[in-house]
Amino acid sequence: MALQDDQACRESGEEMSLLSVPVVRSASGGAALNRALFSKKIGLAAATVKDAKNIGKYRQALQSGGEILRAERLSAVAPDPDKDLAARGRKCLLLRPGIRADDSGTWGPVLKEGVQKEDLGVVPYELALDYDYWTYYDVMASILPEEFHDDIPNGFNTVGHVAHLNLRDRFRPYKKLVGEVLVDKNPQIRTVINKIDNVGTESEYRTFEYEVLAGPDDLDVEVMEGGCVFRFNYAKVYWNSKLETEHRRIINLFKPGEVVCDVMAGIGPFAVPAGKNGVFVWANDKNPESHFYLKKAIEANKVSQFVRPFNEDGRTFIRDAADAVLEASRNGEGAVLPPKRSPRMALPVAPEPRRVPLPPTISHFVMNLPASAITFLGSFKGVYSGSEALFAPKTGTKPPLVHVHCFALKSDDSVPLIDICERISKEIGVTMKPGDPEVEGEVGIHDVRDVAPAKRMFCATFRLPAEVAFAPRE
Repeated sequence: MALQDDQACRESGEEMSLLSVPVVRSASGGAALNRALFSKKIGLAAATVKDAKNIGKYRQALQSGGEILRAERLSAVAPDPDKDLAARGRKCLLLRPGIRADDSGTWGPVLKEGVQKEDLGVVPYELALDYDYWTYYDVMASILPEEFHDDIPNGFNTVGHVAHLNLRDRFRPYKKLVGEVLVDKNPQIRTVINKIDNVGTESEYRTFEYEVLAGPDDLDVEVMEGGCVFRFNYAKVYWNSKLETEHRRIINLFKPGEVVCDVMAGIGPFAVPAGKNGVFVWANDKNPESHFYLKKAIEANKVSQFVRPFNEDGRTFIRDAADAVLEASRNGEGAVLPPKRSPRMALPVAPEPRRVPLPPTISHFVMNLPASAITFLGSFKGVYSGSEALFAPKTGTKPPLVHVHCFALKSDDSVPLIDICERISKEIGVTMKPGDPEVEGEVGIHDVRDVAPAKRMFCATFRLPAEVAFAPRE
């Protein structure tokens, strides 16, 4: 058994060696990508199958006996090396390295038996591999110096046809090569860009400076998320496809007919899908470009009855939205939906449209600006001052839930959670601690994702304390 294992290891090693990518080292990274250098011809043997009906039988038998070629992204079934026979549909089975057509001593028992029965023939076969065969990792390992192989750039944000990289400094000499290979190996990618500053530091709108590494300088993209289409210029607004799961998680907390205030809405990844679910959303973003594309998304996804766009500062918008929702509700505003009609059922009287009234209060505030959203919480003081009668115990309505995204240091203990609660407490003037957001004075903290080796993104959710919501307005 040990001898068989050793033989299998040797055979596997032979295949790996023969099928390894040609080494095309670039000393400085400045050289152009020469795809022709990645072509390679490998001498093998092949079993020709005289009766096409036996292809499946012999493929399985040769595979079980360890006599067939085993390689990723390569089929062991190939056209017959004789072009005339191949033109008539004749196939052959590629054999593992080490088997030679002119040396029956290298043949295994299945191959020998097939030849003896005259079901099979054994012929030389030249396997040609070119640039298209090799993966992105293969090509980059071929180009980059060996000391780079444990850190080949592989993480990027895909936004429509654009791949957005954050290359480390040591890879900058190879940036054009990285971009070209990414385009080659990802059919959906046409443009590769590299960020050259920090989002949220240079621009309050979280936009960034970039350089094009490959493809056209075309950042007009189309993205599908939450069953909605978004069309925008990626250079002008903030979008992060890695947050799709978080968008969906928050949206699933909303109930149809509720009102949500999205304070930093961007182009609407929370607001537009929520509107499609029948949730009323007051959606705001300070960036005029985001406001422009938000309006486009509302129109494209036909949610204008539920989603209203605004272009204000988030701090003033929190109170303005609460006042505007209350006034709109008192004015009898809402959505009017066409009746659902069944084509199989003819009704004598056309059904009436369904009216969805706008509630007087906001059920959720969403604040997805993790670098600074917590500092906006002071604006909630007095947000419902004088409107106590709209809430419990006078009614069954609770004060709104606040979902505030933030950054904190990465740690396996409770330090980040305590830190977040202390920051919230400082802004609203009420002591909060980690726990259940439905319990007074407690904050539910959801771990969203890593954003840096020592930094994580969280979402803190808490029920707005009554002493904050009903405090006198300053």
